[in-house]
Parts: sequence; structure tokens; C-alpha cells
Amino acid sequence: MIGALPQAIGIVLQPLNFLLMILCGVIGCILGAIPGLSGGLGITLLLPMTFALSTEVSFVMLVAMFVGGVSGSFIAAVLIGIPGSAASIGTCYDGYPMTKNGQAAKALSIGIMGSFIGNVVSCVVAILCSGAIADVALSLGPWEYFSLCLMAITMVVGLSNGSVYKGLLAAFLGLALSCVGGDMVTSQLRFTFGNTNLYGGINVIVLLMGVFALQQVATAYAKNQMTMPPVDTASLGGIGLKLKDITENMKVIVVSLVIGLFIGFLPGMGSGISNLIAYGQAKKMDKHPEKFGTGYDPGIWATEVSNNAGVGGALIPMISLGIPGDATTVLLLSAMTIKGLTPGPMFIQNNPTLAALIYAIMLICSIAIVVIELLTKKWFPYLLKAPYHYLFSAILVICFMGAFTSTTSMFSVYLVLGFGALGVLMDVFGMPTTPLMLSFILGSKIESYFRMGCSYARGDVTRFVTRPVSLIFLLIAIYSVVGPIITKKIKASRAAKKAE
Repeated sequence: MIGALPQAIGIVLQPLNFLLMILCGVIGCILGAIPGLSGGLGITLLLPMTFALSTEVSFVMLVAMFVGGVSGSFIAAVLIGIPGSAASIGTCYDGYPMTKNGQAAKALSIGIMGSFIGNVVSCVVAILCSGAIADVALSLGPWEYFSLCLMAITMVVGLSNGSVYKGLLAAFLGLALSCVGGDMVTSQLRFTFGNTNLYGGINVIVLLMGVFALQQVATAYAKNQMTMPPVDTASLGGIGLKLKDITENMKVIVVSLVIGLFIGFLPGMGSGISNLIAYGQAKKMDKHPEKFGTGYDPGIWATEVSNNAGVGGALIPMISLGIPGDATTVLLLSAMTIKGLTPGPMFIQNNPTLAALIYAIMLICSIAIVVIELLTKKWFPYLLKAPYHYLFSAILVICFMGAFTSTTSMFSVYLVLGFGALGVLMDVFGMPTTPLMLSFILGSKIESYFRMGCSYARGDVTRFVTRPVSLIFLLIAIYSVVGPIITKKIKASRAAKKAE
């Protein structure tokens, strides 16, 4: 495949292909930046248009839309505190506070450079190590995937601000919401209360719009946070970062790259999970974890590097195994099928140029997008100059439109209002929303992997603890919850002894 890379780069740099790549990458950024929309929506709209196009042109457009969608999702998270997609949920925690502190330019620059580093490095790693990484993913079974999902949830719960118990409660609530709808095996309806609109379960966009977006508007209005955050418009030109800003956060960047790649190439995972795990890990490693959530640089580096590293990681199982790494690569896999291609272990050998083309598009598109974002960055914060009554109204309209278009049902709009109320209540009682969101996303996967594990082992649940990798994940999961409680008690005990 590496030998076919020069030819693939030549295909991408053909005038028509290059223009289409830039156009689709920019549109992907815009869709990714708008809450409720995503690059996945752009790919869905593009698929019918590719029927009459060549395979090369089709993938130039589709992959560029994919890269742009993930790269642009941090913009809304930084400027208005609402993630453009699940891939940037963690970016809200430090990106928006940094904007409110008058450092919107710096927050945007970190997001742009973090996205660029994640995309480019993950692409290079994927090109060099796709075979070996795919073998690792193939060697894991449902037991390991179940334990990994459980570990992801407990890591976020263990790092919840305030009480771990409140984090656990939020996680259980998310798991309960993920059970709504038909059972995946027996089709038995669960928690639908006879409402046909719930037979298919709760749409993730609906929950995201309610718990994050509507809650943000409601609490800001209730707390009378109506003043415009100051924006340092004088420093919006150029990169906005010094080399020192990157070198000081190199440890976080490297660890987040590894997390993004690892979570990305595990089938069915994706950037929505990796950014939260990377944020939690960055908080654990840092000498000043109390600064996270106040506009702290490592928090943005961790989430944006990891979620974009997941793009390269997600392409590995799609190309090498024929298994989608995340929801968006399912659409790319569909495009391959439409074009008569068979992804799998023989794909790279049979189609070396096309395999190299996908990575070449990702690499060149990432470079083009970082240049475009740096040149147009000065226009991003103008959103903050809009009066809040207009901004809040626009956010509400986007929320309701995003919810309606995701299911074409007014019931989804009503659900957004209900989840908005739930988000406000959670804010009042100090319950974190991240465990709820993550456990909701992983709920169906946990159930599926648990059932598969039990089925393969003929009902022997001990297989989850007798397989070494699964056991390691479970031990980390237990420590993530129990560790903070024990640490807190030890600190309290020491403080009491000192007081005596």
C-alpha cells in the first residue's frame, strides 16, 4: 500500500478532485460545527450523488466530508458551550470556560492544531501499522469489548466533579435510557409505555440536544448570564499559539493520540467515546486536576487530539476487516459496497491504490482544513457578538430542527424539552451529565457484548474474568470508581490527624 501512495496523492491533487475535496471538507466543517448536524449527515446526503461518479471521485468527496465533520465539531463547543457532535463533548468543559475568560482565540487555536495533529499522526500510524493494529482488534472478543465499555463509563464516573455516587446515578440513568425500545434479540418492547414513537429507542441527537443544548440555554437564562463574553479580537490572526504551548502539553498530546487510535480501531467505538476517556486520563495525569473545567489548555488538547486520532483509527478496521470503526464509517462501508468493493483482509492486496487513496485524502484534506481554519478563524468569534436573545433563539431553533430532522417526528421535539428539563434538574442537584451521555451511547453495546460473551461461553460468565485482557479492563473499571472514594477518605483521615 505504501508503494501506491505517490499514485494516490497524484489522484487527489488532480484539479477537479482537489476542488471537490476542499469543498466537501469545508461543508463537513460547517455541518460539524452546527449542533444537531454532523459530517455523517453530509456523507448520507452525498451517497446518492456518488452513484454516477467514479470510485476515486466518490471517496475523495466522502472521506473529505468525514474529516471535515470531525475537525469542525469543536467550534460550537468552544464558542457557545454546545458540542457540534458527540466527538467534542469533552471540549465544552474547558473550551467554553476559556472563551468566557476572554481567550476565545487561544481556545480556537488549540482546537485547530489539536485536530490537525490528531488527523495527520493517526493517518501516518494507520498507513504504517494498519495490518498489526487490525490483528490486535481481531484478537479481542466480546468479553474484552464488554469490559472495555464498562471501563470507559467508570473512568468518567470516577472523575466526576463532586460525588462519585452522583456520577454512578447518572450512569445508571443513561443505561436505563439506552434500554428503551425493542430488545435486540427477542424484540420485546421495554420502557415504551405503549408509545409507538419509542419502539425504535431514543435517538442520540435528541438526548444530546436536550441534556446539553437546551440545559445550557435554560440555566444561563435562569442565572442571568446574559453578558457577552469578551473576545480578544486583536490576536485572532496567525496560528495564535507558540511552540512552547505545544511542547508543554506534549505528554497529553501523545497519550491522547494513543487513546484515540486505540478506541478508534476498536469496532463500534468512535470519537464520541475517545474524547471523554482522553479528557479523564489527562485530568488524572495532571499535577493540577482542579484546573480542569476552568479553561485549562490540556483539557482541550486531550479531547481534540483524541477525537481526530479516532478518524484514522476507525478507518483501519473498515479497510482491513470490513468492520466499521464507528457510525460514520458504516456509511463509508456502504459506499464501498455500492461500488462493488469487498472490504476485508484481502482489500489492501486487491485494491492497493484505493486503500492508499483513502489515507492520502485524509492526509491532504487535514492539511487543507488547518490552513483554511487558521485563515478564517478571526470570523468564528463573531457569533458571540450577537445579542443573547438572538443567540438563544437560534440555538433553540437549531436544537428543535436537529431533533426533528433526525427522526422526522414532532415527538422528538417534545423529548428534547423533556431532556432539557432533566438536564436542568441534574444541574440543580450537581449531577454530571457526561456519565449519562457516555453510558447511553455504550448501553446497547454493553448489552450486546454481554449476551454474545455468555452465548459463546455457553452461559459461563467467568469467561469475563478468566481472559487476561478482559480482567485488566475490569480491574481498571473497579479502581476508577473505588479509587477516588478511598483516596478521599485517606485525605480526610490525614487532615483530621493534622488538625489534632
